[in-house]
Amino acid sequence: MDEQLPRPVAERDPGTPLAAIPETLRTQLEESTRGTLVQRLGMRLVSLGADGGVMTMPVAGNTQPAGLLHGGATIALAESVASFAAILRAREVHGEGAQAVGTSVSALHHRSGRSGEVRAVCTVRHAGRQTASYLVDVHDEAGALLSTITVQTMLLPPR
Repeated sequence: MDEQLPRPVAERDPGTPLAAIPETLRTQLEESTRGTLVQRLGMRLVSLGADGGVMTMPVAGNTQPAGLLHGGATIALAESVASFAAILRAREVHGEGAQAVGTSVSALHHRSGRSGEVRAVCTVRHAGRQTASYLVDVHDEAGALLSTITVQTMLLPPR
């Protein structure tokens, strides 16, 4: 049964829309992705907060030899949006300059992405002082669930 039930807007789009994020933070985030996998895979941040966020990525250019969305690219998308959210959580807890790093990622792929753009919706499951955990659902443009990914992060104080 693949019927999709509508999800509440707050659950669909956690975080603050990118345009409403303070310009200094937007600039920091943009600069931090230059020359990284985030840029190479064409990921685009849509919304972000310590509670989660939304990030998109094109399927084209991120496929396996069979022409399907590469599972590794999907995991990279999920870990990226969760890591950005965890950085904001780390700054809430430890102040400006705090960082976050991924410590564990677990993915379950349900179906393959074939074209268009995929959307990763990240929601916090645990927001502690030392760790934060996120659940990321990745959907295709039709709303079909492609992957469910959990990301555990460690929150690091400034050095």
